[in-house]
Amino acid sequence: MDLSEFSPSSALITVILLAIAPFVAVMVTSFTKIVVVLSLLRNALGVQQVPPNLVLNGLALVLTIYVMYPVSTAMMSKIDNIDDIGSSTETLFAAVETAKEPLREFLIKHSDARERTFFLRTVKKMVTDDSVDTLTAEDFIVIIPAFTISELTAAFQIGFLIFLPFIVVDMVISNILLAMGMMMLSPTIISLPFKLLLFVLIDGWAKLAHGLVLSYL
Repeated sequence: MDLSEFSPSSALITVILLAIAPFVAVMVTSFTKIVVVLSLLRNALGVQQVPPNLVLNGLALVLTIYVMYPVSTAMMSKIDNIDDIGSSTETLFAAVETAKEPLREFLIKHSDARERTFFLRTVKKMVTDDSVDTLTAEDFIVIIPAFTISELTAAFQIGFLIFLPFIVVDMVISNILLAMGMMMLSPTIISLPFKLLLFVLIDGWAKLAHGLVLSYL
């Protein structure tokens, strides 16, 4: 499509949408949970800089693209029949209105019903305007915060399970060093190779990636 066909208002809206795209990519996709889980894994292993943040964020982004592929495909198929998207503000808003339903279904599926109920009840208390009466538990103003909280909760639950075996390794190594009278030697330094070995032996990266992807089925 020729950019010269854009009206000034639709061009401005397009720029705004591009500006908030990173925020949308983080808050309404699987990125939040995946990157938090990977960060907790790094902390559990005791290696603060390996893998570096760039690698963790890149892996989280790759897995997010994979998880969100069915949603993005469904969104694109919804707007295939709309001609001249961006030629006017009306067509641009029509495209957004049409394409948002697959995303809405994804957010509802992976958000806790209790969180949706809380945010719906709270927004009705905060806003005194009569228009708030038309809000439902499926509106984006409700399901986006509910989805974000649900994702963070799930990420910390997974992180707890990740930490447990590595804590056991730390405790065993610490007790062995204490029994040998080597109290001046840091247990963290000694336990790190064993934690890395354990993680490699169980094929940890693959199992974690598979588990994160399967959690969105």
